[in-house]
Amino acid sequence: MLGRVLNILMLIRFGWISRRLVNKLILISTTAIILVVASLTFISYQMLQRESVNNGIASTTNNLLLVNRNMEDYLEGIDQMSMPQIKYDELTYALAHEDKDYASRMYLENYLRNLYFSRKDLDSIYLYVVDQQKYYSISQENYNITVRTGSNPSIVGMHWYKQVMESPANSAHQSFAEPGTETGYPVDKKTSFMAYHRVLKTIVTRQPQAVISYYFNASAKDEIMKDIPFNEDQHLFFLGPDNELFDADDLGFYGRADDAGLIDRLKDKPTGRLKWTGDGQKYLVVFDAGKQRGWKLVKLIPYKQLYEAAITTRNLNYAIGLLFLLLSVILVTLTSNAITRPLKRLSHQMSRFSAGDFDAETEVKGRDEIAYLSRHFNQMVRRTNELINERYKMKLVEKNAILKALEAEINPHFLYNALQAISTKAIKNDRYDIADMIDALAMTLRYCISGKDVVYAREELQHIERYLSLQKARFGSRLQVVYEWDDSLMELKIPKLSIQTLVENAIKHALESVSHTVTIVIGALLTPTLAVISVRDDGPGFASGRLDQVLNSFRNEWEDRTGDSESVGLVNLHTRLKLLYGEEAELGIKTDHTGTVMEMRLPRGSGSYV
Repeated sequence: MLGRVLNILMLIRFGWISRRLVNKLILISTTAIILVVASLTFISYQMLQRESVNNGIASTTNNLLLVNRNMEDYLEGIDQMSMPQIKYDELTYALAHEDKDYASRMYLENYLRNLYFSRKDLDSIYLYVVDQQKYYSISQENYNITVRTGSNPSIVGMHWYKQVMESPANSAHQSFAEPGTETGYPVDKKTSFMAYHRVLKTIVTRQPQAVISYYFNASAKDEIMKDIPFNEDQHLFFLGPDNELFDADDLGFYGRADDAGLIDRLKDKPTGRLKWTGDGQKYLVVFDAGKQRGWKLVKLIPYKQLYEAAITTRNLNYAIGLLFLLLSVILVTLTSNAITRPLKRLSHQMSRFSAGDFDAETEVKGRDEIAYLSRHFNQMVRRTNELINERYKMKLVEKNAILKALEAEINPHFLYNALQAISTKAIKNDRYDIADMIDALAMTLRYCISGKDVVYAREELQHIERYLSLQKARFGSRLQVVYEWDDSLMELKIPKLSIQTLVENAIKHALESVSHTVTIVIGALLTPTLAVISVRDDGPGFASGRLDQVLNSFRNEWEDRTGDSESVGLVNLHTRLKLLYGEEAELGIKTDHTGTVMEMRLPRGSGSYV
């Protein structure tokens, strides 16, 4: 530490070297610390407090929305289960004849059993026959499922009975959240949290025939409601469409909230939030009503819980602010390291540049000496890249010029032979099919002067057919051609006039050298790494030593080529392959007394060519 302090003193002593950087670093450090402490003191608590409330509202609203959807699906399932959609005629007949027909009574009992076993949250089911003022019930008694009958004429005076009879939907829900709720049946209201009543009417007269009542325990409801996060001092209400209480975590608290008018404030608001003060503290009330049925979930969260995270974070920020104030002394002692850090970054980028990475630009900040060096270093890097790109473009132009020169050498040679064939045909035979030959020649010339360097195999093969039609005019039946080219390889991309060069060489050195028939076979195949295009003939082969001369000419540079006109086509083709495909491409030649095989071996996946 003492050594670092001495270093700082030396830097201050000789401030003409680094005075500006030191001043800036000290100013930045002091300003940052002051801003952090000030913001934590005067702003952070208010912002965090507001953010905590907003996050609490958003998360609670989304949670209530999702849970309420599940509750509505649950209630929709109860509604669907209560409607006898199948065999309704049989049910109404059984209700009308149950008092005098044993089979009808058995049907009703079996109907209740099927309903009871269809759900796990049913405590009991009661079927009240209106005309007879009697009921059938099914429930579990001492581990047995028992169906019983009973009579209670006073049921028609019950509030729930009148409610279901007057309901347009022929159904009603009954809550057992508050004590004193009447049922008319021997139901254990401690285990049931809700009853669902539905009127069964005759199809013809639409008169009430029976009322079926389902009493549900809280198992399914609790399974759905457990997805709502719940902490101490928070409260949760589950209200019906008419704001009737169906479930509350604390009935005493609900009663006080109702007396204070909280429930009345929720009547005209399906979804939203409000502030409410009760039981000596302030609450955030978040509520959500289902869109289909209007059932409402209400959650009350004390504001002190919402502010708890903000208070904790505020205290933590105070501690961090103090820590920053203490660290400010250490930051001053470490200023020297901060001064050298930009130099280290610049040195690192220079090392990358010297290793061949020409994108190694460094970050430039400020107008001090290091920024000046960094800026000029970046200018040097960009200029180097520009020079490299210019050189690369020049090489591309040079290669294109060489390609065009090679094609220019190939085309006149073929044109001479084609015109010679046409002339010979016209003089010797005086036939009208010369017009066809002229058409073939025109198409061939058009193909030769097209600007493309690489063509599809099908285009090159069409050109070869026209070319060979002209050559057959010279040699007649002595020239036989066989294609071993699969249709799947027609879309192979190859250099233009490449196959013609090989075929032309076969004609010149095989067919022109003998008087018997010569067969030329044109083929292509794919290997895992190469596309191989071959032209072979059954001529006399290369003369002794001639093949070595041709292969040696392949190895010469373009500017070192000799004037050997006999092999100019092959040399040109070999040069084109190297320029287009790289060093992996090659032109191979094999020859003996049985014929010659010439192969273009093109690497697969090289650009867009193969």
